[in-house]
Amino acid sequence: MLAFPNCKINLGLYITKRRDDGYHDLETVFYPLKLKESLEIVPSKKTTLHVTGLHVHGEPEDNLVWKAYKLMKTKFPDKIPPFNIYLHKVIPMGAGLGGGSSNGAFMLQLLNDYCGLGLNKEQLSALALQLGSDCPFFIHNTPQFAEGRGEKMSPVLLDLSDYSIQLICPEIHVSTAEAFKAITPDPAPFDLRNLHKLPVEEWKDFIGNDFEEPVFKKYPELAIIKSELYEQGALYASMSGSGSAIFGIFPDSKKADLKADADHEDIYMHEGEAIKRKTKKKIADSEMAEAV
Repeated sequence: MLAFPNCKINLGLYITKRRDDGYHDLETVFYPLKLKESLEIVPSKKTTLHVTGLHVHGEPEDNLVWKAYKLMKTKFPDKIPPFNIYLHKVIPMGAGLGGGSSNGAFMLQLLNDYCGLGLNKEQLSALALQLGSDCPFFIHNTPQFAEGRGEKMSPVLLDLSDYSIQLICPEIHVSTAEAFKAITPDPAPFDLRNLHKLPVEEWKDFIGNDFEEPVFKKYPELAIIKSELYEQGALYASMSGSGSAIFGIFPDSKKADLKADADHEDIYMHEGEAIKRKTKKKIADSEMAEAV
């Protein structure tokens, strides 16, 4: 069985409180994008994880796909058989696009469907939360206003299909933990539940990403990329999550031709068209990780 985990961007992101449990409360709008990976499960005598595409750092057991399998195997030991798991990575890591979280959430859904577990979205979301704060979003995978750790969600009537979205993904891995340490929480200056009421071209005057100031200070090239997107016609531009991906929302079929001297992937999407990509990154042809 095959699935295609996609990525997300954050439209506005405010860190509103540091919690006693070590997490932070936030407010954001998660918006799904078409950039997708492939995830396949095939019955086998033992469970293995095979990863190709972009290099994934760390041990196989740290991969959220593997953690999702182990979680379901623990909860349903008699219903989850061994699988060969094949993951092809396309979404850059450490970029604020939620690629790993998407992988984990889609793995839960694959196992639910293949093994006939009959779990509904609320039950899957509760399991996804055990993998990560933004994993439940990918169970719903529609525009959502998120608060709390990111797990409390409500639908947002937001449709950007009449626009083009350009993602710029520099080879910069931003540590989310370090980014949070640089934030001083404050109440959100704008209620993102009302974002759909504003024209996209007015967003820059009302919403922002709290991570931009500390991350741009450490990586000024990201600020340059954002500025160039605006200079070349973006209606709205921002960093996604804690970075390092920068996105621009343009009128349909428009995009920027960046001058920024950065080694990056340039990913361009608009309604009804396949993703166009040009990259200077080295992508692994066949990298395999195995966990038993």
